[in-house]
Amino acid sequence: MNAAGRFNVSGYVLPEGDRRDLWIADGVIRTEPVADAQTLSSGGWIMPGLVDAHCHVGLEATGAVPRERAEQHALADRDAGALLLRDAGSPADTRWIDDRDDLPRLIRAGRHIARPMRYIRNFADEVEPADLVATVERQAARGDGWVKLVGDWIDRDAGDLTPLWPVEAATAAIARAHELGVRVTAHVFGEQAAAELVRAGIDGIEHGTGLDPDTLALMARRRVALVPTMIQLDNFESYARAGEAKFPTYAAHMRALYARRLETFRTAYELGVPIYAGTDAGGSLPHGLVGSEIARMGEFAPAEYALGAGSWLAREWLGRPATLAEGVPADLVVVDTDPRLDLGVLRAPRLVVLRGRPVAQ
Repeated sequence: MNAAGRFNVSGYVLPEGDRRDLWIADGVIRTEPVADAQTLSSGGWIMPGLVDAHCHVGLEATGAVPRERAEQHALADRDAGALLLRDAGSPADTRWIDDRDDLPRLIRAGRHIARPMRYIRNFADEVEPADLVATVERQAARGDGWVKLVGDWIDRDAGDLTPLWPVEAATAAIARAHELGVRVTAHVFGEQAAAELVRAGIDGIEHGTGLDPDTLALMARRRVALVPTMIQLDNFESYARAGEAKFPTYAAHMRALYARRLETFRTAYELGVPIYAGTDAGGSLPHGLVGSEIARMGEFAPAEYALGAGSWLAREWLGRPATLAEGVPADLVVVDTDPRLDLGVLRAPRLVVLRGRPVAQ
């Protein structure tokens, strides 16, 4: 990665859309000219660094991976322009990333919390409901202000998705997290768990294909975040096929959830639910897909909203600088054409700058 230096970038700066010159010195944005600045890019559209609000650094299909492999995850995200990552559950210790100036900033949610035999092997901290509050305390200490629950999964006895947690246990766990100053989010596919968890006071829903209008209206009022992970949802058909012989009800349910996903998310947008872009990279999906995820969000929301959901709106939600103002860290992405007219341009940024250093051109 190139050393920090003095640079100039000019173009149309989003979200405002004004044509401006930005200078970079000492790793931060300057709005006045900087002597001896090297021009990195002239023209194009400049955005605050992209955000992948649901990924899993250090996690692949069999569980935690070595540091060298986790580094590849982070580098792939960085080079795609995702300079802020919310890691939505990982068994890997990734604290070493915080010491690397050449890797994205990472906000962790600790390890997934699930019940035994009710989630993917080697992924979660597996406990019974009586131990949920204590486990939330443990994972809160591993995270950066977030805890991740597995809200529902296939129940082989029922032959379909069912909630993992009794309402009383989930409510107590969420309340305890809030006492600790920690937000709680949950993996949820189906209807019942989504409604129960939102009523229980949860702060975020991941995937959310089963959200109904009443629950979405409550999410909008409470500002409960939704990260739909559009790319990951394309796997629903493979999940359905894998379970169809033994669990036909589950297979039909997954197909129905997928079929109405755009209607569900369009309703969420129209009701004012805060929605953010997340790829669900890690596990089975590769990293570096944030541009594609933002483009897919354009299937149910206006392009400018999708852009914000993967950049300035997501940054504000996560407590990071949301605009390229004087003195903020110089984390930015430049694309060749107006992404408000073509979201697909985000798949291949012209330039990525992290902490004032050009990292991909």
